[in-house]
Amino acid sequence: MSKASPLARKRGKNYAEKSALIQKPIYSIEEATELLTKISTVKFDATAEVHIRINADTTQADQLVRTTVTLPHGTGKHVRVAAFVPDAKVDEAKKAGADVVGNEDLIKKVEEGIIEFDIAIADPSIMKDLGKIAKTLGQKGLMPNPKAGTVSPNIKGTIEAVKKGRIECKMDKQGIIHTVFGKLSFGPKKLQENLESLLFAIKEAQPSGIKGEYILSVHIAPSMGPGIHVEL
Repeated sequence: MSKASPLARKRGKNYAEKSALIQKPIYSIEEATELLTKISTVKFDATAEVHIRINADTTQADQLVRTTVTLPHGTGKHVRVAAFVPDAKVDEAKKAGADVVGNEDLIKKVEEGIIEFDIAIADPSIMKDLGKIAKTLGQKGLMPNPKAGTVSPNIKGTIEAVKKGRIECKMDKQGIIHTVFGKLSFGPKKLQENLESLLFAIKEAQPSGIKGEYILSVHIAPSMGPGIHVEL
């Protein structure tokens, strides 16, 4: 049986015990998602996280990875959606499930520092009006963007997709994609299906500028717990 690392022991007995359950240096997706449900160090329903290291030079525009994926079982989180739409689409957005809907009035709220949403979507006709709050939304990663699928004339479809579990995946400055793929209460099978869908989307989004090896490593972990190296 493998021993817990010095770091695991330093973090506490519970963390060390969970780390000791990781017996191999790398696991298949099926094995990893099964093990993931056993290594959380907290009593609440922890989030399943994935960290994907990409072989990219992040200073080169043709090597940046950014895509969206709709997880088959969602993320398990309630997502508050703001819809910036013209008056003619306000009712449509509300019926589709948007939590906050508006245009000039909603823009004014954001200017005042009132941001009561997790994702913002916008009709293309409203984008020019968002210039005055672009910096505020951009700093929080909330600015609607066509590449992220959050700018679309199909307001109803966009809201429904986001509510069902569509997430955006993009690299940070170190070339790593950090995102979530469910809750541990989903169980191994649903977590596996979500993770496979996410990895497939990442593979499909390989930029033309990245030649040779593309994904360097994949690790999954509960929001509070040790990480598991996943075999591609």
